[in-house]
Amino acid sequence: MTDADSPWLIVGLGNPGPEYAANRHNVGFMVADLLAERVGGRFKAHKARAQVVEGRIGAPGPGSRRVVVAKPMSFMNLSGGPTTALRDFYKVPVSHIVAVHDELDIDYGALRLKLGGGDNGHNGLKSITKSLGADYHRVRFGIGRPPGRMPVADFVLKDFSSAERKELGYFVDRAADAVEGLMVDGLERAQGTYNS
Repeated sequence: MTDADSPWLIVGLGNPGPEYAANRHNVGFMVADLLAERVGGRFKAHKARAQVVEGRIGAPGPGSRRVVVAKPMSFMNLSGGPTTALRDFYKVPVSHIVAVHDELDIDYGALRLKLGGGDNGHNGLKSITKSLGADYHRVRFGIGRPPGRMPVADFVLKDFSSAERKELGYFVDRAADAVEGLMVDGLERAQGTYNS
């Protein structure tokens, strides 16, 4: 199987459980949920300690891409284990892995797509990089910095504010579009369209 034929693995990062569902740290799960809806699938438990949906993204024909959308069920700081197990199970090259995650150093709602790089203190990325190396794609969803002296850990584990929630659906939709754009059009074109 060539890289062109192999599936993409989209890993939305978050923490499992209803108490975390609306946290800033779970925006990766929110994007994964929307992508699953778009491919018309339902998440199913996978032996890799993840929920997965398989399907296709993009217009039918040569523009269509096989995709596995995943939500690791291991908690954020252990995301690397399920991601690696899914990579091995689906035989996905690292160049076809996309982590969707919250990013403190970007304003709320802004997106940045990139390939490789550091983890910027993000425990989910730290875990994946430790398992896979750094050469996977990232869709970084800006959540901004905590106000005042609020500790980062408290900020990311709080729900989006009511003001933020008014636009959250739009931003999650745009992040899902960015993931699709990355798979179908390639990184540079997707960056030109979605990096803000």
